[in-house]
Amino acid sequence: MRGICRVFLIVEALDGHILHALQLSPRASFRRIAEVIGTGEQTVARRYRGLRRDGVLRVIGVVNPRVYGECQWVVRVKTKPDDLPRLAEALVRRPEVTHVNALSGGTELVCVVRAPLDSAEAGLLHRLPRTSAVLDMRVDLVLNVFGSPMDAHWTGYGHVLDTDQVAKLQPPHHAHPNQPTAPTAEDQPLLDALADDGRMSDSALAALTGWSPARVKRRLLALQAGGTLSYDLDILPERLGFMLNAIVWISVAPAHLATVAEQIVRHDEVASVATVSGPANVMVVVICRGPADLYAYLTQRLGTVDHIQAYDVSVRSKRLKQAGSLIAHGRLIRAR
Repeated sequence: MRGICRVFLIVEALDGHILHALQLSPRASFRRIAEVIGTGEQTVARRYRGLRRDGVLRVIGVVNPRVYGECQWVVRVKTKPDDLPRLAEALVRRPEVTHVNALSGGTELVCVVRAPLDSAEAGLLHRLPRTSAVLDMRVDLVLNVFGSPMDAHWTGYGHVLDTDQVAKLQPPHHAHPNQPTAPTAEDQPLLDALADDGRMSDSALAALTGWSPARVKRRLLALQAGGTLSYDLDILPERLGFMLNAIVWISVAPAHLATVAEQIVRHDEVASVATVSGPANVMVVVICRGPADLYAYLTQRLGTVDHIQAYDVSVRSKRLKQAGSLIAHGRLIRAR
């Protein structure tokens, strides 16, 4: 499994179960995951550490951008082929920029940018069009992201948990306030540590912050219950043999937006579904092994969803950044 980045993993049943368990409950203990999937605690710990060491996955702590009054914007930037690497490098270094992808053809980048609705003139969304590398740019506001923590995951790798196992990993439901509370200055070392390793133990976090483990636990529970802090699992599908990543831009009449999105988000091949401003008002990220699988998905799965008026497909040529990770030499590393 170690070695050059072109070596892929064959997803065995145990690894698939561990991946799914971590998607459902990223901070679940190895013991709990082992109990649910029916194997040994040390086996789960060893397989997880191997996957993380090889850059296949990372559990990360994510601060809700709304605590800073920010929204998410989908930005499509067209540029000359010679300018794309330089522009891409500048974007991936920006902390407010996530999910950076170069599209096939080498002239377009798609990324997500966090910025307020009334972003000042100095903001990235205003500065980008003024750079000579940008030929054209489209910016759409993310209106809603669909799916619950139980079903809004890419599970195309297979070997997923059954209904009973999923229920056992169901996290407690919290009614989050409309505006989560901003973290304090004291919270920052905690949040920085979780951005690097969302599974860091309470005792390790206590050592970093100078708090007691009990205080760490209480503060984490409060931040999670208030909707300020959540956890995500970054996966590099290419290392699992899933080489084709596509964005499907769909046009749907407003009356059917929710119905269409809620159907699509349950498809195994789908990584995310969001409604956005603009004529293509549903954005779907699809991950497949190759062109034949994408064709099958479009014709056999997406094609059965009613009320789709039109669609367009953009194929990714290179993944550069995910929610909390950069991709370097075929591995996930922390986005610093």
